[in-house]
Amino acid sequence: MKNHFLLSLLAFGLWACASSTPPPPEPVSLFDGIGLKGWHVDVPDSDTLAIPENPFVVRNGLLVSLGTPGGHLITDSVYHNYRLEVEYRFAGEPGNCGVLVHASRPRALYGMFPQSLEVQMEHGNAGDFWCIVEDITVPDMEQRRGPKEEWGITEGKGRHIANLTDGSEKPVGEWNAMTIECFGNEIKVWVNGDLVNYGNNCTADKGQIALQAEGSEVEFRKLLLSPITALSK
Repeated sequence: MKNHFLLSLLAFGLWACASSTPPPPEPVSLFDGIGLKGWHVDVPDSDTLAIPENPFVVRNGLLVSLGTPGGHLITDSVYHNYRLEVEYRFAGEPGNCGVLVHASRPRALYGMFPQSLEVQMEHGNAGDFWCIVEDITVPDMEQRRGPKEEWGITEGKGRHIANLTDGSEKPVGEWNAMTIECFGNEIKVWVNGDLVNYGNNCTADKGQIALQAEGSEVEFRKLLLSPITALSK
């Protein structure tokens, strides 16, 4: 009986220790299908309007960037080491938009773009990088970014880094799946399952996440954020 009691006590102690360990963080949706809780809008042109305009709306359960006036929808929170799964489409005409990671200082470039690293969503160029007062290193840098003497992260500099593939996007009107992984100073991007870009030595490793209003209407139905402990292979 004594040995049985001791074994029971030991088992309880092991269970208590195990149960005191917090479970791994669960994925969280950044969009609830109802409103824009957890986000704020920065639209420079609205500074001079009596009634500010908001180019970001919720319509039929989708988050919609109307494209104009130009600006950004920015998370209130800062994120670090994560996978962001985005499902989006240009419902009417091919256009332009982007997901900005590691965003920080607002209006740091051209009085519009927050300091960040942009993952391009422009139709035909999804997965390109744009350096916005942050920088990143990729393979075949000169081939994909242009002459080294023109590189830079501010106005008028070589900030564009082309992606690795063509033909990964779906036709206009169909849903695209973009996955962005940020871990330490590395970033990897997939479009519809294809690895389209990756880099390291990013000059930021955390920040807010932002979506653009950049002249085109874009619909989003998924913005799922998951903590990660390493990049996917």
